Amino acid sequence: MNTKLTLSLEKTVIEDAKSYAKKTGRSLSELVETYFKNLTVKSEIADDIHPKVKKLIGRITLPPDFDEEKIKEEHYREKYGF
Repeated sequence: MNTKLTLSLEKTVIEDAKSYAKKTGRSLSELVETYFKNLTVKSEIADDIHPKVKKLIGRITLPPDFDEEKIKEEHYREKYGF
């Protein structure tokens, strides 16, 4: 069941969000709902993370060509010698 929600946001934020929603073929309500769902799921997952690690989340920006698997492989090769 859908329920109405009234939000107060800066006019430019609303305009940009509407424009983005239109470009992506979604409604503004769908964007907000998806955001809230993701936010609550992430916070549930974050509850299992040590507070010192939580402080680091979002602070590092990796380059677009960053290869996580390659880095893991190098780490294991160095650590275990294979």
